Amino acid sequence: MRYQTALGIFGLAAAIASVSLASTTAVEDAANWEIGPDVRGVNYSVGMPLKPTPAKKQGWSFAFPYPTREAGHVHAITYNSGALINASKIIMRYRIDAGRGVRFEPQESPGQPATVSLYFQRRGDNWSAKRKFEYYRWYVPEQSVRKLSPGEHEIVVDLADPTWISVMGKPAGANLHYFREALAQTSQIGIAFGGPTGRAHGVYSTGPARFTLLEFQII
Repeated sequence: MRYQTALGIFGLAAAIASVSLASTTAVEDAANWEIGPDVRGVNYSVGMPLKPTPAKKQGWSFAFPYPTREAGHVHAITYNSGALINASKIIMRYRIDAGRGVRFEPQESPGQPATVSLYFQRRGDNWSAKRKFEYYRWYVPEQSVRKLSPGEHEIVVDLADPTWISVMGKPAGANLHYFREALAQTSQIGIAFGGPTGRAHGVYSTGPARFTLLEFQII
């Protein structure tokens, strides 16, 4: 079962274009996010709470499981965004705090670069990535994938970029029908943690480390 490796506004028929973007009020509120994904009753973020921890001022945070894969791993944190058809960009600012020498490891391929990125998922996805469901999850273009490292970082994704990829790596520009349908019927956006074998296949750290969401905008 694969759920790894994203958005654009190409213009739709009037009926689809009438779908409006869900309200982004309190989008940084921890209560509106869920750590997972939960696939057929199984939560793949092993050793993680269901919700991130509210930050003191704005946003939320979570601690990476450590020091080994056996302690757990975080895969994705999702927000029920609603349709993205009227959006143009997704902007995320975040901070990673970690002790000296702490490394981030993709749980499927330790020793390879661990990454954070974004994806969105169409309503009704059955997680099989087979036939039409190959086009139900879309992942950001390669240039918007960030290596996990301490400090403050930003991801800005243009929703008109045709190099978003489907769960099996097909570009949006070559599959516009499916891509447009997914934009019009989006159920959620996910922050994905993974590595070379899958952008949302899970990450742990070798020592104490924390991810803090500072800002998240759908504009």
